[in-house]
Amino acid sequence: MIVIAIIIGCIIGALIGLNAPIIPYTYSTFLAIAVVAALDSVFGGITSVLKKNFDLTIFISGFFCNSILSIALTYLGQKLNLDIYLAALVVFVGRMFTNLTIIRRYYIEKWTESKKKKAEKAVTQE
Repeated sequence: MIVIAIIIGCIIGALIGLNAPIIPYTYSTFLAIAVVAALDSVFGGITSVLKKNFDLTIFISGFFCNSILSIALTYLGQKLNLDIYLAALVVFVGRMFTNLTIIRRYYIEKWTESKKKKAEKAVTQE
């Protein structure tokens, strides 16, 4: 079921991407930092699901607040002629790597546990 949803989402995303207007260069920095902030929230949401403490309200508020704050920092930085968005970028990317590490570790531990169980089951059957 999830695989079908992923495939449908990819097809819809590709069709929208082909027909979407091109973002002007002046707004590309805003969009890029907002996408990174949104990805940070998504990785945080996946991590909280794995830790079994996911809250949809916290996820949605974090998703939009992080995106809006990052856009505001980018705007302020452009007005001050200072690249403030780089600070937000470093923080968001750092958190994404931390969450990715937690996700990776969870699935590696799950995989090694299932491998041990199969090995123990094979030994007991002999």
